Amino acid sequence: MPGCSLFLPGEVAPAHKHSQSALRFVLDGRGAHTSVDGERTEMSFGDFVLTPPGAWHDHGNKTAEPMIWLDGLDVPMVSLFDASFAEEHPKDEQPIYRATGDALARYGANMLPVDFATRRKTSPIFNYPYERSRGALEQMRKQEEWDACHGLKLRYVNPVDGGFAMPTIAAFLQLLPKAFSTSAYRATDATVFVVVEGSGSSTIDGQVFEWGPKDISWRRAGNGFRTRRSPMR
Repeated sequence: MPGCSLFLPGEVAPAHKHSQSALRFVLDGRGAHTSVDGERTEMSFGDFVLTPPGAWHDHGNKTAEPMIWLDGLDVPMVSLFDASFAEEHPKDEQPIYRATGDALARYGANMLPVDFATRRKTSPIFNYPYERSRGALEQMRKQEEWDACHGLKLRYVNPVDGGFAMPTIAAFLQLLPKAFSTSAYRATDATVFVVVEGSGSSTIDGQVFEWGPKDISWRRAGNGFRTRRSPMR
C-alpha cells in the first residue's frame, strides 16, 4: 500500500541516507523543499522527485501552508537481499553547495557534461517538474495518436542511458482525453495510480472504481484493486 507524508509549516525531516531508493510525487502545496547531495529543490504540485540510494537528503517546509506528497520506496527488494542500512547526518539540514536547478540544467537538456561519469543507476535529475512534463503530453496530444490501452503515456527516464529514472521502480505520466475509453489489457505488476487532474473510472474484473483529483489507487499483483479517496479535493 502506498504511503503519504504531511509536512506542516516549519517542520523538517532531518538529513539522512539509506540503501533504499525513494520517490516523491507531490499531491498538495507548493514551496516545501527537498535537498539531495548538496542541492535544494522547491517542490510543487505534480512534481516527481527522486532520492537515489546512498544520497544524503532532507526535507523541510518553510511556507505557511502544509505540503503532502506520495512516498514510494523499494523496501521489499532491498529487504529481500538483506541490504538495508540507514545513517543520520550530523546536522538537521545538509550543507547546500549547488545552485537550485543545477541538476536539471546539467542533465535535463539532452546534453551531458563532457567529463560526466556515472556514479549510480538512478537518474542524476532528482526533480522532474510537473509543468514541464505536462507540457510534453500536451504537445503530443496535438497529433491525436492515442494508444488503445494507455492513451498517451510517457516514461520518466534517466538521461544518461534512456533507462528508467529508478532501476527498481518504473514511473510514468499518463494522459487520457475526455470521454476516452481504453481497451482492456492484462498486467502482472503491482501498480500505484495517482490522479493529478480530472475524473474517471477503472473497470477491473468487472468491478468499477471511480476516481478523481488526488485520489490514490493501487493494485497488488494478484491481490485486487484499492482506491483511497483524497480529502484534499
